Amino acid sequence: MMLYKLSYANIKKSMKDYAIYFFTLILGVAIFYVFNALDSQTVMMDVSKSTVELIDLMMTILSSVSVFVSFVLGFLIIYASRFLIKRRNKEFGIYLTLGMSKRKISLILFFETLFIGILSLIVGLGVGVIMSQIMSLVVANMFEANLTKFAFVFSTSACIKTIIYFSIMYLLVMIFNTYSVSKCKLIDLLNGAKTSEKIKLKNPYLCIIIFILSSIVLGKAYHMVTAEFLTLQKVTDILKPIIMGVVATFFIFWSLSGLILRIVQSLKKYYYKGLNSFTLRQFSSKINTTVFGATIICLMLFVTICLLSSCLTMKNSMNANIRKFAPVDAMFTQNMNMDKYYDDYLRYGYNDSQIKNSHYTAKEMFELFNFDITSYFKDYIEVNTYATEDLTMNHTLGSKLDSIRTEFPFLAYDTKEPIMKISDYNKVARFYGIQEYALNSDEYIIIADFKSMVNVRNIALENGEVIELFGHTLKPKYKTCQDGFLEMSSQHINTGIILVADNIVDEEYLFQNHLIGNYKTTNKKEIMKIENNINKLDEDLKASVYLLPSGSTKLAIKEATTGLSAMVTFIGLYLGVIFLISSAAILGLKELSESSDNKERFKMLRKIGADEKVINKALLRQILIFFTLPLIIALIHSVFGIMFAVKILEVFGTDELLPSIIATAIFIVIIYGGYFLITYYCSKNIIKERY
Repeated sequence: MMLYKLSYANIKKSMKDYAIYFFTLILGVAIFYVFNALDSQTVMMDVSKSTVELIDLMMTILSSVSVFVSFVLGFLIIYASRFLIKRRNKEFGIYLTLGMSKRKISLILFFETLFIGILSLIVGLGVGVIMSQIMSLVVANMFEANLTKFAFVFSTSACIKTIIYFSIMYLLVMIFNTYSVSKCKLIDLLNGAKTSEKIKLKNPYLCIIIFILSSIVLGKAYHMVTAEFLTLQKVTDILKPIIMGVVATFFIFWSLSGLILRIVQSLKKYYYKGLNSFTLRQFSSKINTTVFGATIICLMLFVTICLLSSCLTMKNSMNANIRKFAPVDAMFTQNMNMDKYYDDYLRYGYNDSQIKNSHYTAKEMFELFNFDITSYFKDYIEVNTYATEDLTMNHTLGSKLDSIRTEFPFLAYDTKEPIMKISDYNKVARFYGIQEYALNSDEYIIIADFKSMVNVRNIALENGEVIELFGHTLKPKYKTCQDGFLEMSSQHINTGIILVADNIVDEEYLFQNHLIGNYKTTNKKEIMKIENNINKLDEDLKASVYLLPSGSTKLAIKEATTGLSAMVTFIGLYLGVIFLISSAAILGLKELSESSDNKERFKMLRKIGADEKVINKALLRQILIFFTLPLIIALIHSVFGIMFAVKILEVFGTDELLPSIIATAIFIVIIYGGYFLITYYCSKNIIKERY
């Protein structure tokens, strides 16, 4: 009973000073519950079967991510417990001096951890349940679903999973605490608060050399993930710059820790101004742990910034792309003249029946099976694309082929180029509401929107490369690719379409026929019924080795895009917020622990005449250094990390990058800045002189 009361008193006493610890635990539990309770929100939503399947897939992925998150939070809790135990070294030393056994001290820590765990779980689950109701609206808005039966939802499965995961974490903390106490020595406990690391002034020349070498290695890593992006084809290729960046970051912090002390000491006026010398010595007294800890926190912040920026950019770009790249209701494509390229199509798995039927257009194929698709359209168009082995990328790149092949060795240069009559493309452009073009009979235009391929093609176009097509010599009308597309999508997928005058094209090389239209109805349920009938017919025909024309519809694209953007958003937010909270909490707890250790030093400052305003200013600067140094390096890393992400996200577009970066900055200011302020005010409360 006495140990129980002592544990309760210790928790009550520490609650104010270590609010960050309790706040982080509660926030961790709440976030864990919210993201694992997302599946319970779909019960209230009126969504299609395919959307439900996408949500189920998202929950499967989030469940896997939760395992990783639990390891991160477990590390955070153990790390925090380490600082809390260290802060109480003197208290434990007094217990041992008074005759208390280590077993009883372990029991005190056991009860404290148990109380903290139960309290954090109860409050965190309560906050999580409330937050999950708000998340219901977010999920419904993201999937554009009607909340037909909105009600208060409690996810039993998410609650059980949260309790199990966090119970395991707290059990590990109890084991860690017991082990720590069993290894402690009385002399170390009593003098722990008085000892600090010896300040060893590092050789400044060695620091400069290591800083320069680390910067060169880091610069090479930056170059590899940006300028040499296309050469990173294997996992090992990508791991190399990552490892180089991690190692270089560690040694940059190591060298800076020595240089900063030397540089500031050489600036006598600044070093001896106010309490600057005290602040710097405080920073230097923890230099060994600061280097490793700052590296880990810097990398976590770097991952957070890149993850949040990339995920939000991808989500926003995909949603914007639906409006741009799916401007009509449906598009059906029929492969034509497949017997001309018989071997190619057999290699792709087509059978003889499908190849023989490739002389029917998309409209005729539907009618062949007594299904008049055009009866569902209020308006529609039919256009063709052509292809020949005499016009591949090898031919369009012309004299620039060898230099481009050297720089971009992984492109498929022998791929046949899609060709369109200018009249057909303009018919599509009018239907889509995009720009039309005009051509002379001796000219060609390349339409493309996939940025990397646009850059490759522009090299040849700027050189004025001519092409030979169906016995005609054609020159480029423009020195650059023009913006445009044919296939509906939610992404930038057009790597290039060659537009030529109508009289140039040889009809024998008809490659694909496209039927594009808008439904008579705008009612979602009626559209779903039409598309379900088409899908059912397609499934029935597959059993008879026939295939309908391949189709892409605005509704299908929208549902797939929404599901993918939701997955990306939730996973990015889940990991990003956890990493951000963890890095800020680690810094905050470390600073609170050091403030507790340094109470006597601040007390000494008061004795020599320093007033509270000057002391608080010194404390603020000390905490500011620890919070901003990792963030500054992380921001520099993030510039190149985001450039790397932009290369990957080209297919989705990066027009929404700036708003995503701004949103990420707001996250960091609120969470990271919030932890900084809480740390400062809690530290100020710890060092405050008690009367």
